[in-house]
Amino acid sequence: MAGPSHYIMPLPEFEKPVKILIVASPYYKDISDNQIAGAKAEIEKTGAAWEIVEVPGALEIPTAIGIAERLSNFDGYVALGCVIRGETTHYDTVCNDSSRAIQLLGLQGVCIGNGILTVENRDQAVVRADPAQMNKGGGAAAAALHLIALARKWGESDKPVGFTQEILLAGNTGGKTSA
Repeated sequence: MAGPSHYIMPLPEFEKPVKILIVASPYYKDISDNQIAGAKAEIEKTGAAWEIVEVPGALEIPTAIGIAERLSNFDGYVALGCVIRGETTHYDTVCNDSSRAIQLLGLQGVCIGNGILTVENRDQAVVRADPAQMNKGGGAAAAALHLIALARKWGESDKPVGFTQEILLAGNTGGKTSA
């Protein structure tokens, strides 16, 4: 019996260059390599540029993204890693804290596609990371690209930001203007 069908949005198109940082944890190197391959292929479909940085584990991914956001010039980020359930509650901590930190960065306007796999076993991870199967690395890259497109759409508004000269002048005259 086949699983449910999911709609996949077409990738956005960009007029100006896009630069994405892929932040990956190679804790499970073969899984990470597949996630990265899927992400790179998806990014390249739009003509965007990418760089990769590796960190030790899933908990370090949001920290690296936060540092890059403050100190670099990337348009967006792809978070890639894998957490496989073990015998202790450490799994829950890593899953919850890495996800929460990425979500908080996103709520601050950072464009992140979250591809950190949280799975019960290695077989689930292999299927999800494989670009020929579930391609969660590619899905995370697509999510980042869509968020970048939204940020650019809304960031190019011609609405004035802050106080305009007219408002300041009216405020200095008690709300009255003279001809």
